[in-house]
Amino acid sequence: MLPFLTKRLFQGLIVLFALFTITFFLAKAMPGEPFTTEKNVSESIKENMRKKFGLDQPVLKQYGRRLANFATGDFGISPRKNRPVLEIIAQSFPASLVLGLGGLVVAVGIGIPMGIVSAIRRNGWIDHGAMAFAMIGICVPAFVIGPLLQSGVAMRLDFLKVAGWDQPIDILLPAITLGLGTAAYLARLTRSGMLEILSQDFIRTARAKGVPTGQIIVRHALRGGLLPSVAFLGPAFAYLISGSFVVETLFQVPGMGQHFVNAAIDRDEFLLLGVVMFYGFLIVVMNLAADVVQALLNPRVRLSETAAAD
Repeated sequence: MLPFLTKRLFQGLIVLFALFTITFFLAKAMPGEPFTTEKNVSESIKENMRKKFGLDQPVLKQYGRRLANFATGDFGISPRKNRPVLEIIAQSFPASLVLGLGGLVVAVGIGIPMGIVSAIRRNGWIDHGAMAFAMIGICVPAFVIGPLLQSGVAMRLDFLKVAGWDQPIDILLPAITLGLGTAAYLARLTRSGMLEILSQDFIRTARAKGVPTGQIIVRHALRGGLLPSVAFLGPAFAYLISGSFVVETLFQVPGMGQHFVNAAIDRDEFLLLGVVMFYGFLIVVMNLAADVVQALLNPRVRLSETAAAD
């Protein structure tokens, strides 16, 4: 297991380095600068601000200094907000995390049972109905589902609000909006994984011995059948947190999505780089967690990695 983890950690570091490099130079390529506002600011003030934030130095020197700061956990200060980037992230991330967890609960609670039932009832009306629902969930975007829930559900039920983030119940509609698309992917992945396991010889042998269907599913099929879904859950969770800007905007959730877009509009490269790297780190960690769980469920994964390392 140690060689497996070491290889995954090394790959994660390479990904973060590449992400930092690409984002830094793309941010530098954006026209304008964070000190360009609607108000008239003198050139001398802009020059002093560039010196304060180190933007007057050569690009490669800025790159090296910023990379060294990121390696020590220093994300810098946002010129537009005049606040530390880590403070901005720490203030807004809990809302995005709660919303992402809610979306993940919806996705897992709907997608995995639907996929299991579809595999068990293959080619039946339940299977066709579930897969049709999954296809609709994949095709219909969140900016369509959200307003439909707002107008069709929230406006008809007094205990639900169209928008806002004040009470625990306020997470319900945003989480459903965010999680339905992922639930659709999970349903299809779970179905295909279960169908592959259910066609194996050891399953047919268990059925021939008279083992009850429920016991076959729980004790023999689930462990291997859920491997594709487990591998998908890591990046899916990171996606639910990082890709929730539309949902956050629709339901007025004070999460990180607003900073991601505003930083690009304001040309605030410090905040933009900080948010991108935070999301990148989150995706790497979630992928690593998914790989570990997958290796625990399927020993052949870590054995193949160990053999490759030898």
